[in-house]
Amino acid sequence: MKISARNQIQGTVVAVTPGAVNGTIKVDIGGGTMITSSITEEAIADLGLAVGDGVTVFIKASDVLIGK
Repeated sequence: MKISARNQIQGTVVAVTPGAVNGTIKVDIGGGTMITSSITEEAIADLGLAVGDGVTVFIKASDVLIGK
């Protein structure tokens, strides 16, 4: 699969939290760093996401905010 997103990070699913429409997926990308994504319940089911799965996090955004 080719994809235009250049920010691709490998990780492991450490939590899947279901919601009414969207669920959250927490991915450990190493070094104690976690990325959390909110995706539809349908996408979670289609991908068959479960704790322990190896995944790739694709980040493509027109705006990335940083606060301090």
